[in-house]
Amino acid sequence: MRLRLIRFGICIVLLSLLVSMVAGCQQSFQPGTFVDDMGREVTIEEIPERIVSHVPGITEILFALGLGERVVGVSEYCDYPEEAKSKPKVGGFWNPSMEGIVALDPDLVFTMGSVEYVMTQLDSLEIPCIALQPKDMNGVLKNIELVGKVTGKEREAKKLIEDMQDSMSHVLALVEDAPRPKVFYIIEATDLTLPWTAGPGSFIDTLITMAGGENIAAEAPGVWVQFSIEQVVSSDPDIILLPTKHGTAFTPPEALEEHHVWQGITAVKQGRIFTIDDDLISRYGPRIVQGLEEIARIIHPELFE
Repeated sequence: MRLRLIRFGICIVLLSLLVSMVAGCQQSFQPGTFVDDMGREVTIEEIPERIVSHVPGITEILFALGLGERVVGVSEYCDYPEEAKSKPKVGGFWNPSMEGIVALDPDLVFTMGSVEYVMTQLDSLEIPCIALQPKDMNGVLKNIELVGKVTGKEREAKKLIEDMQDSMSHVLALVEDAPRPKVFYIIEATDLTLPWTAGPGSFIDTLITMAGGENIAAEAPGVWVQFSIEQVVSSDPDIILLPTKHGTAFTPPEALEEHHVWQGITAVKQGRIFTIDDDLISRYGPRIVQGLEEIARIIHPELFE
């Protein structure tokens, strides 16, 4: 009898542990009305099982939260992680196909606030649509938190946010007392006398500042502006950053090195022209902290030896 009671007690303990494990693995989803970055109220009554995202940064968030199996459609530009490439395509980022989206029968669509017609048409079709448009690094973290809440991945989102905050804090601590060299970021310079750059309010400006540099276009009159060659020469940047796509720079370093005016700029004379993967700094997802560290390593290599 005593042996039976012991066995029964062990079974009860094991059953309790199993129930706890199952409960811990269940998705933490609470139906409700959520407010997106455009101030729109979106009601989500059931956990989304068929998700479409035509924004590369949002797609990266979804996969980072372990939602890859629920993603049923992405844009032609959603190429990270590798699994995203095999998902059905719904067109481009700025011009996704509404027919393609609707054909996938989604119960939730993620879009960017600047692509207004997607929101308008999906609202008319009563397909839940959440628009994300972060304005700063804190906005990226809040987007991840929101995605976690509406998809039942709140714990995963919290862990991802904590990891990103740790990475940012590490970089900020490293560069806190370091000198701040002047940095010029060239988006594109088909015309070398009027290169496009990133001004105040841009993520690029924020990343350069956080990484311990001084953006020479920090006082420019807009977020994306053309900076005259006279302004560049006058500012005389110590470092020049060139974005690349699939390893190819939009403006090759050789173009600057061979130009008689650019040759007189400190960054060019000292060979401090660097390239950086555009996806790391233009996609507002988890990898933006990797972009921050890459810039910090370029500006302050001595701190990462």
